Amino acid sequence: DESDNNVIEGVSLKVPIDQATAIVGAGGSGKEVLPQLVVGLISPSGGSLTLAGRDVGKLPEAVIGRRLGYADADSYLFPSSVRENLLYGVKHRPLREPEYDEEEKRAWEAERAEARRAANSQFNIDADWIDYAALGVEGEEDLRRHLLRAVGVVGLEDDVYRFGLYGVIDPEERPHVAEGVMEARAALAKRLEEGGNSDLVARFRRDSYNMNATLAENLLFGTPTKADYAADALPDNRLVMRILDEMGLVSELQQKGLKIAEFTVEVFADLPAGHPFFEQFSFISADDLPNYEAIVGRAEKGDIGKLGDDDRAQLVALPFRYVEARHRLDLVDDDFAAKIVEARQSVADAIEAEDPGAVAFYDAESYNAAATLLDNVLFGRLVYGRAEAQETMERLISEVLSELGLREAVLTAGLDYEVGIGGNRLSSTQRQKTAIARALVKRPDLLVINEATAVMDGATRSRIIEKVLEARRGEEGRKHGLFWCLERASLAQHFDQIVVMKNGRVAEIGSYEELNKDGSALSELLSSD
Repeated sequence: DESDNNVIEGVSLKVPIDQATAIVGAGGSGKEVLPQLVVGLISPSGGSLTLAGRDVGKLPEAVIGRRLGYADADSYLFPSSVRENLLYGVKHRPLREPEYDEEEKRAWEAERAEARRAANSQFNIDADWIDYAALGVEGEEDLRRHLLRAVGVVGLEDDVYRFGLYGVIDPEERPHVAEGVMEARAALAKRLEEGGNSDLVARFRRDSYNMNATLAENLLFGTPTKADYAADALPDNRLVMRILDEMGLVSELQQKGLKIAEFTVEVFADLPAGHPFFEQFSFISADDLPNYEAIVGRAEKGDIGKLGDDDRAQLVALPFRYVEARHRLDLVDDDFAAKIVEARQSVADAIEAEDPGAVAFYDAESYNAAATLLDNVLFGRLVYGRAEAQETMERLISEVLSELGLREAVLTAGLDYEVGIGGNRLSSTQRQKTAIARALVKRPDLLVINEATAVMDGATRSRIIEKVLEARRGEEGRKHGLFWCLERASLAQHFDQIVVMKNGRVAEIGSYEELNKDGSALSELLSSD
């Protein structure tokens, strides 16, 4: 290690590369070093290490990268989609150029000539870098199924399904999915009615205000396709604010914003900045609260008449995210709701004339390309205040989509979910599952896993180990090995061979039946599990 202490010493063993081998040991036994040595992440200070008779130290990284798969507790995810992270290990030097028309081809040739003069890479970024042959798949459909199989093996399928529900598809590229979702919309509405659950969803209606949706959503009656029309951007949107001003609604919104500010200041003023209530319930962040407290103080007895333009601009921004059924401040009465519905048509007309396509408007008879799959199926909002609404709807939607054969389409959409920087949009368990799935996807000759399930609970860990073992043994025609450093010795019982490490050395090696006896190093570990 960094202090020149021997982490492992005098280790001598031979393991079949086409079998499943478990490495177990107590903390400090050096068990986690063996997998790092096998994949070349660290080099032995003495002795030799061979894979299939080849010296690991002399193998090119390209060979190790293609032939071996590796996942550990600190696996990194790239700021891209789930799909791109799963495919990272099978993207090699492209063998096929993309199809270009004459103009595109000339542009690429010029770009490649410039890259050659600058001594930069001349590989085409637009080419297909995926090595389909190494994966044993033919084309995009086979590849998609291969990815979903890996996702299923590591228990990530339900997560990807949820990602897909909140994902979007292009109805022109996948018209059959869009048509299926429209069928699901009708089937869900029918099932809710038959089960007496119609009141769980407040459906969108062009001529009425939806009390379970935000004010911004009621005004636009659609999904923004441009950032200028997002709820937080509306106060600075000249087109929208012009219509609201012409209809005399700006001052009303300012007055409602003041009521929201007064309520927030009264309820949240004494809470510390990091209190979770700010994120869950407040319209105003802890950092902005003092500013709004000052605005409330400058407004005499709730009157905005003497407030300056800057104060008014800050107040008008608050109501757009207000949901009457959720926040219950009685800011949306019948009269105000009618005014918003009237303004809705004027805003829609202005957008169609001046900024067409900026908002994908709701239509009960058509698929909304900008909305999520879930929103398209639901075509409304869950009613607030019903404890069973979320669970009931998730179950019904899942049933309807499965019956219509759309589950795989939702999963495919889920593969496009962006994981964030370093995978920060995923939980620690989801990140580790993705890392193991990425190693599985490449179908390596030897899969090496180094305590990659440490963050998971016992049941999840056991389930993944069993599924991975099954998947590795189930592939016909190729000998696929598994070398797994386990967190708990009891998990080793399903492996072909077990290596028990103790004080940096191999204490014993053999099958679970051979080693599980009184006085053995394995039995000591099992008794402490």
